[in-house]
Amino acid sequence: MTDFERIRGIFAGSAGNLLEYFDWYVYSAFALYFAHSFFPRSDPTAELLQSAAVFAVGFLMRPVGGWLMGLVADRYGRKKALTLSVGAMCAGSLAIAACPGYETIGLAAPVVLVLARLVQGLSLGGEYGASATYIAEVSRPENRGFWSGFLYVTLVMGQLAAMAVLLLMQYVLLTSAQITAWGWRIPFLLGAVGAVLIFWLRRNMEASSSFKKVAREHQEGGLHVMLRHRRAVLTVVGLTSGGTVAFYTYTIYMQKFLANSLGFDKEQATLISAASLVVFCIAQPLFGALSDRIGRRPLLIAFGLVGALGTVPLMSVLSQTRSAWGAFALITLALMMASGYTSINAVVKAELFPTRIRALGVALPYAITVSLFGGTAEYIALWFRQMGHENYFAWYVSACALITLLTALTLPRGDTQLPEDA
Repeated sequence: MTDFERIRGIFAGSAGNLLEYFDWYVYSAFALYFAHSFFPRSDPTAELLQSAAVFAVGFLMRPVGGWLMGLVADRYGRKKALTLSVGAMCAGSLAIAACPGYETIGLAAPVVLVLARLVQGLSLGGEYGASATYIAEVSRPENRGFWSGFLYVTLVMGQLAAMAVLLLMQYVLLTSAQITAWGWRIPFLLGAVGAVLIFWLRRNMEASSSFKKVAREHQEGGLHVMLRHRRAVLTVVGLTSGGTVAFYTYTIYMQKFLANSLGFDKEQATLISAASLVVFCIAQPLFGALSDRIGRRPLLIAFGLVGALGTVPLMSVLSQTRSAWGAFALITLALMMASGYTSINAVVKAELFPTRIRALGVALPYAITVSLFGGTAEYIALWFRQMGHENYFAWYVSACALITLLTALTLPRGDTQLPEDA
């Protein structure tokens, strides 16, 4: 594979994450506006709690998606799995965009919303494993961490694109009342249209040499083979538990925390979240490149240590902050902490498994853990708030980071590599 083909493949393999996560985060970014459309009208926190519950339900399908798409990726190729995942995500977005509200069709509205999120969860569960595996396989060993960082660059760009659409609608195109009434449907339609571009980008993706070798030799794969690597599976679970809670806390939940708990208006909360994510996005390949020089283990240990010890003080200070700049600085600091995990987590997991079960080995335990920890993070935070103990959530985030720290300490010292690099 030439350098041009390698870079083009990495771009195509990761670009789908932009669309997938745009569709996924549009739900969260616009929940403040459309929650009332799908549920009976009640107080704002209750409506957000219901929409957060549906957000969590979507995560239930991620293990199924990780299993199905992982099997497809390992048996038929990463390209086919990545194409299927994009199509499923867009189908879910179209369903949400076209669905009438609760006042029109009653309980059918939340039912359609739940089904659409289940389809999107299936898609997202498969996208991560296939794209992470593909990027790891086509990257050169000496800069694999750097290129792995771009997986979260495109992921965050999807979230930023969702916020950019929201800001454009808030400040330029529509009034708040218009967005609440019908404007929230526009970004879901944009996500569906974006699938055409992704299909075009991925039409000429070149399979990695390691996958070609496995395909020629007809090496055995599947769930039963993955379970022979129990330690690797448990390592994925342990690393993901704290990392995914931190990521969803400081990205997805922060917008609502600023608006619902600290009293910032919706527009200001969106701007603060978007600005902190821009810095986070830039940092990902830099942290990845650092891991190429010092190893993956030190970065993961640093994340676990700072996350376990620093989350409660940081969230305590943030809860007392009324300055937009102060909130931006604290959230950015938290995201830099999380970068010790996010920038390299894909390549670390890919380096744990042989080629024949790599996509499945990365995707399935990751998806299960994200469903249990990441998908419920926002709901747990809002539940603590509704119970009058919002500060307890910071202790929960710290406990999850401690799990990642303990897991990272079990990783071997020294350089990491794919089995076929050896």
